[in-house]
Amino acid sequence: MANIFSFCVFIVLSSLCFSKAQHVKVYELKRGYFSAKFTNYGATMLSVILPDKTGKLDDVVLGYDLVNDYKNDTTYFGAIVGRVANRIGGAKFILNGVTYKTDANDGKNTLHGGSKGFSDVIWTVKSYKKHSHVTFSYESFDGEEGFPGNLSVSVTYMLLHKNKLAVKMMAKPLNKPTPVNLALHTYWNLGGHNSGDIMSHTLKLFGSKITPVDSELIPTGEIVPVRKTPYDFRRPRDIGSKFDQLPHGYDINYVLHKSRRSRHLRKVAVVVESKCGRKMELWTNMPGVQFYTSNMLKNEKGKNGTVYGKHAGFCLETQGFPDAVNHPNFPSQIVKPRGIYKHFMVYRFTAH
Repeated sequence: MANIFSFCVFIVLSSLCFSKAQHVKVYELKRGYFSAKFTNYGATMLSVILPDKTGKLDDVVLGYDLVNDYKNDTTYFGAIVGRVANRIGGAKFILNGVTYKTDANDGKNTLHGGSKGFSDVIWTVKSYKKHSHVTFSYESFDGEEGFPGNLSVSVTYMLLHKNKLAVKMMAKPLNKPTPVNLALHTYWNLGGHNSGDIMSHTLKLFGSKITPVDSELIPTGEIVPVRKTPYDFRRPRDIGSKFDQLPHGYDINYVLHKSRRSRHLRKVAVVVESKCGRKMELWTNMPGVQFYTSNMLKNEKGKNGTVYGKHAGFCLETQGFPDAVNHPNFPSQIVKPRGIYKHFMVYRFTAH
């Protein structure tokens, strides 16, 4: 009887796993020549196809050919990361007198929510209109990767006009206060995902301060100005122009300037690839942005057989400050029941 029972349990679980896998799909948003694809695995951005100044279409997002490849990657290509994006020092924090130990998946620290964060779960498709939007939702359970409380999460990707992409991330704690810091981990190359490195992209970044880190990329708690350092992008310059001073590249959180008008989004950055003429502008309501130049990429086999090397893409991950749960001087990421976490991003793409 025990063997029959075990066999029946195995069959039921296998059926559930198979059924779940069957629900992983690809969803395209399209307006004119502007299109983007997403999957409910990790609420991941798979591609963004844009014309250049001559009208030539290219995919400007790094990634893989098959959705299954995203299940085994360590790059977080295009994924929504959380419950807490970036790093938590020592994989622990104290909230209301209780010490919470989170999954240590980056040495002794937590990175992007743990070994199975939001980038590695199957989201539910709540709404989809091809010429408008797609909305994914996920119910995170109490204790998932060590975080407290049940959390309802949603992400909506929306096409606005013919050249804007908006992202709306929302989260609502159901029974306990919890830290929330979601981020979109897209790797961009405006010359096309297979066009080489991003060293000659021109970047202007609207942040005059950074949160410096230690050797494990954990913030020290300081907030320092970028003036007279290689981190200064207040005036446009090539991303690779000061790599002689930063041989490993950029992986740092910038403190964004506040909008001059209340309730308006902050301008984050302007990026231009001069050969093809594509320009990307980004706005957000978040206080920080992680600028990352894909320093850890190494011979990563991607779309159409392309092999991505170091600095093949750049990330601009709008966010709360890294390790804010352990630095009281950083903007708080704690959201209480009845509170709502809201994170907005707007991209505008042009070509001249």
